[in-house]
Amino acid sequence: MTDDALILRALFDAALEAALPDGKFDGRLPSRPKGRTIVLGAGKASARMAAAFEEAWAKAGGICEGVVVTRYGHAVPTRSVEVVEAAHPVPDEAGLKAARRILALAREAGPDDLVVCLVSGGASALLSLPAEGVTLADKQALNRALLKSGAPIGEMNLVRKSLSAIKGGRLAAAVAPAQLVTYLISDVPGDDPSSIGSGPTIPERVDPRSVLAILGRYDIDVPPHMTKAIQANVVGNSAEGGTVHMLATPKMALDAAASKAREFGLVPLILGDAIEGEAREAGRVMAGIARSVKQHGEPVSAPCVLLSGGETTVTVRGSGRGGRNAEFLLSLAMALRGEAGLSAIACDTDGIDGSEDNAGAWFDQAMFAAAHEQGVDLAEYLADNDAYAAFAQLDRLVVTGPTLTNVNDFRAILVR
Repeated sequence: MTDDALILRALFDAALEAALPDGKFDGRLPSRPKGRTIVLGAGKASARMAAAFEEAWAKAGGICEGVVVTRYGHAVPTRSVEVVEAAHPVPDEAGLKAARRILALAREAGPDDLVVCLVSGGASALLSLPAEGVTLADKQALNRALLKSGAPIGEMNLVRKSLSAIKGGRLAAAVAPAQLVTYLISDVPGDDPSSIGSGPTIPERVDPRSVLAILGRYDIDVPPHMTKAIQANVVGNSAEGGTVHMLATPKMALDAAASKAREFGLVPLILGDAIEGEAREAGRVMAGIARSVKQHGEPVSAPCVLLSGGETTVTVRGSGRGGRNAEFLLSLAMALRGEAGLSAIACDTDGIDGSEDNAGAWFDQAMFAAAHEQGVDLAEYLADNDAYAAFAQLDRLVVTGPTLTNVNDFRAILVR
């Protein structure tokens, strides 16, 4: 790897470190209850969050019990909170069983008990408990359709909530009258608590007509029994969400990367932590900004690094193996056409970009000569939504394994 490639990876690693829950419960713990402390949670970071909470709670003299559900391969050792693994992004039977157990524990909580809920990105799929009249197969089919539709995450989560017995504040309703405290790691643009993991402890009244309108906008057909369930599954007015703490956000991760950039003598410019839209379109826009920096010194002078986060989407028309970060990066690279002094990295902070084994990818000027020598047609791979294969052939994948956190996309463009 080149020196610039090592710098880009160091920036990503700094962002990941800032997004971990370790040490972030200090000063944010509730008072110990007279009764039980029940820990419930879901998400790609929920196991790491449970371990960190247990450590902080034990230091405060408390004991706890409970269950969290995380993605396969994302479990970590815990003291007394059980960790269950399930499928993501399409729910499976293991997630369904875990959700039932979590809801049952919530309903057991009494007025002297404390319920701690740990939620991070991925909880929408992992905490899958269909509303009355809806089957797991129904939700699996709908999830697949949503993932291919190009719909932004906020709209996808509204649909998921409308068909859930546990999301959208329904878990909070089950916890009452116990004390409820929620800790979040944000993976959504804007850090809206009701959107993180579809807000199981954040009561939200969603108009069924808006959900049906979303499905219509993306030409997703649902059978009549699912339409009926959407119309009937409304959260009551009496549900309360308790106290909410934000442990990590995309902006915190970008700020950490910016601090690391300064150590390398680079001027960081954070372009935003909530960038959405089609991945390839975002790549072209970012290429224009990078070119402006290179040619005009605007909006910042080189040497610098342009940082951004958020969650782009991919409307799948080809093989769909690339993942949104790899697709963004390939579009960016093609728009820059191998200009000197430009390199970049784009990764999902959970360690998995799309359906493959990589967090994302990186490129530098040398990649284009390598593509020419190896006969890799970058435009063809982009058209097929298969950026993964292109970067794999050119040895430009970033593979981290599960990072045990999730604050969404991380992008850095280095301009010399």
